[in-house]
Amino acid sequence: MIALSVFLRTTQWKMAEGNHSTITEFILAGLTEQPELQLPLFLLFLGIYVVTVVGNLGMITLIGLSSHLHTPMYYFLSNLSFIDLCHSTVITPKMLLNFVTEKNIISYTECMTQLYFFILFIIAECHMLAAMAYDRYVAICNPLLYNVTMSYQKCFQLTVGVYILAIIGSTIHTGFILRLLFCKANVVNHYFCDLFPLLELSCSSIYINQLLVIFLSAFNILIPSLTILASYIFILSTILQIHSTEGRSKAFSTCSSHILGVSLFFGSAAFMYLQPSSVSSMDQGKVSSVFYTCIVPILHFILTIIQHQ
Repeated sequence: MIALSVFLRTTQWKMAEGNHSTITEFILAGLTEQPELQLPLFLLFLGIYVVTVVGNLGMITLIGLSSHLHTPMYYFLSNLSFIDLCHSTVITPKMLLNFVTEKNIISYTECMTQLYFFILFIIAECHMLAAMAYDRYVAICNPLLYNVTMSYQKCFQLTVGVYILAIIGSTIHTGFILRLLFCKANVVNHYFCDLFPLLELSCSSIYINQLLVIFLSAFNILIPSLTILASYIFILSTILQIHSTEGRSKAFSTCSSHILGVSLFFGSAAFMYLQPSSVSSMDQGKVSSVFYTCIVPILHFILTIIQHQ
């Protein structure tokens, strides 16, 4: 965090050295410009955020304190709850502020910091969901080898791998954004600092940045998606071979909530990042981004509660 802050200040100083008119702060356009919707949306997303924070903190605490929940499935679930909590906290408070202020200003440093951690946690969520799908595959398709295959060491290695990929991806994206000069309008057409809205404001060449978005988005969305799809194809095949109706129902119930959360998260993320950017798609992207920044973090918690009732 300290290294990132120093890097940001150094980059700003170097930019100011040139003869360019650089931007030191941005204005977030927000989710909507309709005044009559500001208060209802503020109350709605405030409620969602409170439930997300309390629910995920409760989930992490419960799993940590309950020894019978110290299993691979709950280990990954607690990590997912942590990612959801952080992901939502990076975005939602600033979004709520936008509903109650006339002009939501964010400094260059704050914007780049928000971008860095947003990318970090969204990439981490992609790969953590894939790790959870692999865990369900081993549990249902190879139950006799489950304890050996999903040992504590294996789970720890998968988790470390998830965060390493997230840090690498976020550092690359943010590093290349920091190389750009922003000397056009300073209004970000979004409710947080995201890649495409920031690229629209750059007066430097963004060709490399666009290639990185497509390449890294494909890697971090398509590969986990294919991993999850392959896992559930094998899981479905195994479930259909179960003769007991009760056993088949139990197997389905352990996977159904994960499938729903995965579909919503990857579907909305792919809509935003795996299509050419434009003003119209950006306005639509605001709506789709609400799902993976606000709805999915609370959805995972709610579906987990329903599943274990």
